[in-house]
Amino acid sequence: MSEGVPSIRQCLDLMDSYAMLDNIRAHSLTVARVAEALLTGMAESKVNGTQLPDTALVLAGALLHDIAKTICLNTQCDHARKGRDICQDLGYPDIGEIVREHVVLKDFSTDRYGQGIFFAKEIVYYADKRVRHDRVVSLDERMAYIIERYGNNDKQRHKVIEENFQRCKTLEHHLFCHIHFAIEELADKVSTQKRLKATVLPP
Repeated sequence: MSEGVPSIRQCLDLMDSYAMLDNIRAHSLTVARVAEALLTGMAESKVNGTQLPDTALVLAGALLHDIAKTICLNTQCDHARKGRDICQDLGYPDIGEIVREHVVLKDFSTDRYGQGIFFAKEIVYYADKRVRHDRVVSLDERMAYIIERYGNNDKQRHKVIEENFQRCKTLEHHLFCHIHFAIEELADKVSTQKRLKATVLPP
């Protein structure tokens, strides 16, 4: 286990401690499986210069990215900011920064992506955008859901969401230049990985 990073078992226990709703837990597990498939695809890619982030950090960040979602459903707080605070209070500041940026990335660097350098927060950010509830979907389908669910019929809010997803599509392009399978194959990779139990995550 990486220093300062909770184990998968600890992450699952934290989900229980913070009374994570079952549907949010299922979403978080799927995001972690997507992140794991992405890391596997990057590791198996033959592209020179690809630098993988720490697997334990990515998986913990994916599992805990919505740690505050249940709390914020009742209080209307910013679940990414609240989740960061929770992780920092628990002694996991690196996880906290991943959680803080899983909705919108602060440091978006196409130059770095072009070099094949991806941080844990980018893997979690992208993985989250590919999962609607507990199902792997395209970015367009996920964006449509976010606009319908959180757009509030506000054109300016819709524009902000669309701009965020456009950045995610740019990240996706760079990311899959360093992955040995196609964008459209991600759902099958996650399904196969789960079926074969070729994963460090629980079924």
